[in-house]
Amino acid sequence: MDRLAKTPQPPYYAVIFASERTENDKGYEKMSEKMVELASQQKGFLGIESARDEGLGITISYWESVEAIKQWKEHSAHQVAQDRGKKEWYKNFAVRVCRVERDRFFEM
Repeated sequence: MDRLAKTPQPPYYAVIFASERTENDKGYEKMSEKMVELASQQKGFLGIESARDEGLGITISYWESVEAIKQWKEHSAHQVAQDRGKKEWYKNFAVRVCRVERDRFFEM
């Protein structure tokens, strides 16, 4: 998988998920992989980028439309992951939805 998402010409949408994890995995890594796989199968999904250090994690998913984001948020398996995240995996998190108006991609 490419580390940088190959997005189309704007406009499109980005969901920025920033989080601080709790201690211990508690099934997080397995669920995270499952969510990326499942999201990538959703209509309107364009790509994902993610990075995590010992304290902060940031995942940005790219979508064709606000409706595609809404459908993903309401997906039953994603709702299970969201619930577990609130109860077990995250000390805190923020979700931000943005419309991408411009982008530039540099490649060597």
